[in-house]
Amino acid sequence: MFTLDYILLAVKNPRESAKVYDRILGVAPVENSETFVLYVLPNGFKVGLWQATEMEPAPKPVGGSELSFSMADNDSVTKTYEDWKTLGLKIEQTPTEMDFGFTFVASDADGHRLRPFAPAPR
Repeated sequence: MFTLDYILLAVKNPRESAKVYDRILGVAPVENSETFVLYVLPNGFKVGLWQATEMEPAPKPVGGSELSFSMADNDSVTKTYEDWKTLGLKIEQTPTEMDFGFTFVASDADGHRLRPFAPAPR
């Protein structure tokens, strides 16, 4: 048995990316070097920003994966949308109702997709 509790994102510049992820994740990194930045979230999940040129084997271009963030309600999604627009994130999808809930999609400078959503009532 194993525990999925860590994600690594290949980025051009970890410290530059950290300026955005500090705000997105709402915590300060526990490690912050030129080639690697590590966050440990309150629930124990870890997010690492690793300089792509230092990763072996070399990462492939970003594809269709997303980091998803569960939100309490539609108002929380809308507030996050407004906050994230000020971070310079590229908005891929404006807030919209989908079959799974209310959501939007932004992408960071390295093309990683970020999707906050409020689950649809069941």
